[in-house]
Amino acid sequence: MIIGTARLKLYAPWVHSLKEKRIIVKSIIAKTKNKFNVSIAEIDEQDRHQTIILGVACVTDTVTRSDAIIDKVIKFIESSNQPEIQEVRRELR
Repeated sequence: MIIGTARLKLYAPWVHSLKEKRIIVKSIIAKTKNKFNVSIAEIDEQDRHQTIILGVACVTDTVTRSDAIIDKVIKFIESSNQPEIQEVRRELR
């Protein structure tokens, strides 16, 4: 069993309230969960308007498959008209 995780730091300069941020975060999480079979949640910086920290995790049978799923999730978030990804930290266990 391989567990792949990623910590994504996103930046949304147009967000000026926590309510706006919450709408964006919920949208990203719902779309990602529906498209990929991963766990995803906001894990830090909940009180900052323009910074979004997401945690993504998947469980697979091989390192290659786990890496591919995390890659697809990152590309999916990048390709949408959502906040830009500033930092990605990945881990495989």
